Amino acid sequence: MVTLDREKLFAARLLAARARPYLATALFALHAVESRRVPTMAVDRYWRCYVSPRFVAGTPVEELAGVWVHEVSHLLRDHHGRSDRVARERGLTGPGERLRMNIAADCEINDDVYGDGLVKPEGVVEPKTLGLREGELMEDYLRQFRLGPYTQGLVWLDCGSGADGLEREWDLGPDGAYGLSPQEQDAVRFRVAEGIVGRPGDAPRGWRRWAEEAFHPPQPWRDLLGAAVRSAVSASGVGEDHVYGRPSRRATSLPGVVLPSLRRRPPRVAVVVDTSGSVSDAELGDALVEIAAIVRAVGGRRDLVSVLSCDAAAQAVNRLGRTEGITLVGGGGTDLRAGFARALRARPAPDVVVALTDGQTPWPKVRPACRTVVGLFPRRTGSYVPDSPPEWARVVTIG
Repeated sequence: MVTLDREKLFAARLLAARARPYLATALFALHAVESRRVPTMAVDRYWRCYVSPRFVAGTPVEELAGVWVHEVSHLLRDHHGRSDRVARERGLTGPGERLRMNIAADCEINDDVYGDGLVKPEGVVEPKTLGLREGELMEDYLRQFRLGPYTQGLVWLDCGSGADGLEREWDLGPDGAYGLSPQEQDAVRFRVAEGIVGRPGDAPRGWRRWAEEAFHPPQPWRDLLGAAVRSAVSASGVGEDHVYGRPSRRATSLPGVVLPSLRRRPPRVAVVVDTSGSVSDAELGDALVEIAAIVRAVGGRRDLVSVLSCDAAAQAVNRLGRTEGITLVGGGGTDLRAGFARALRARPAPDVVVALTDGQTPWPKVRPACRTVVGLFPRRTGSYVPDSPPEWARVVTIG
């Protein structure tokens, strides 16, 4: 029976820390657990690293160092938590889908793992293995490939529940020994991010991006967008009108003059949805979810919300009323100026305009006579940089 060569295993970890000093805190936070059931090396979400004695015996130290970095990368980038979220949102179930998540997670990290002192083993999964481009995230890769004949050679892949969220038979679980608490895990991530931000020239672009997000985590955009809409519809002046049906109480100070009173009516909201070809079906799905949230923000009054599709031209206006269906049409270029103009011509005029867009559009030069909220689908752009939304709009990044 092969026994675990801990001296070799930990020599490889030291080599990994020397090659990637910004990951040293995370590497030494991992607790190695000998396991004869794990195929190679694998991690769980509690920062245990399960190690096969046979795998360690048959793998050179230089390659083991790369495996250490590979496994800890899954945990630092929270691939288990992200896989769980993707599974819930997209209805992905079963070991096949979790294998696909593991492959996608490997594509995200492997272009940052090897080279510069770390040997790349044969059979490493990289984006080019699947004909995909480098530099994207696990969630992006998941949309771009399916399991099939060309992935048959990857069925051996198993980085553990720390990579795809699916518990394994060898996991010690939340109550087992040597696990890190969520607070301890966050402390490790912060220390690593601190080291990367402090010496940005030492880390690849993917790690620098991760470190910036660790220091400045994205805010809960659905809460922010809902708050922005609620703030807009309840602001001073919104939904207010002067009527003569009830004279103003101030009329007593001006005998013979009938003054109108100020009445607050429910605010009207026009939603302009960018349906150009650059907006994905998933983002249009998010737009439909936000329209439902906007209806709730105006007290459930669907008759007060209108929805307008717009690519390079404004399409028909959907009055929600009591119907449940919302038709979004388009697919061409983008010019939301047409959508704003069409929304503002409506009678009665809207009190708030909400634009849901990827931002790759010209914007109105003149500030509308009502409040404006922009829900922005983020884009990683190359040489083309779209104009930022105007200063008079409240902007919330979606997703």
